[in-house]
Amino acid sequence: MPLIPEEPQIHESAQGPRATPASGRTAPTPRPVPGPRPAAPVRPGRPGPPRPTAPVQRVARDVAATKPGPSGPAAPAAATAGPQIQLIPASAEGALDAAEEAVDLLLESGRAPGDVLVITTGEQHPWATHELSFGEAAYWAQHEAGDDVFYTGADMASRAASRPVVVVAVNGGPDAAAATTLPLAHTRAGALLIVCGDPQQINSVLGAGV
Repeated sequence: MPLIPEEPQIHESAQGPRATPASGRTAPTPRPVPGPRPAAPVRPGRPGPPRPTAPVQRVARDVAATKPGPSGPAAPAAATAGPQIQLIPASAEGALDAAEEAVDLLLESGRAPGDVLVITTGEQHPWATHELSFGEAAYWAQHEAGDDVFYTGADMASRAASRPVVVVAVNGGPDAAAATTLPLAHTRAGALLIVCGDPQQINSVLGAGV
């Protein structure tokens, strides 16, 4: 029977070890050790990165300095260059349709309608025929307005002013028409001359270099 009172002593001793680990928990106070967070003062070191930004600006200055260089020679090169010549092979019957397609492509690529002049060596373009029915004064007034594609024939092409792009449809007519119209169109074209017709006939007038 005296063993019974001893049992509570055993329980007390069991409680004792629990206290010791509790004290051990206080020892891990080094948990604040994860306080490397106080390394936050190291953050002031971030001003360091802005330093590379300074050289980046210097590079931009260098690039800007090089840009004006090429612009200088580009101007004289453009001044010496003449209009480009493009040849679109077509029969006399299909030359006008080829010219129409060329005009459509020019407009789709961003060319303003007023930049384009179309000359036919044979039959007049339907637009020109229609506008001439109202009189030559009204017809040429539209040319002077310069806000739309202008169509004219070889017999009146000399009255047309220069435009950035000239399209010639060699759609028949006398041989002399092509011989006189192509050189004239070349002088009227500011940047581009497109000729639709028989390559052999065109080359014989403008030269094999076309």
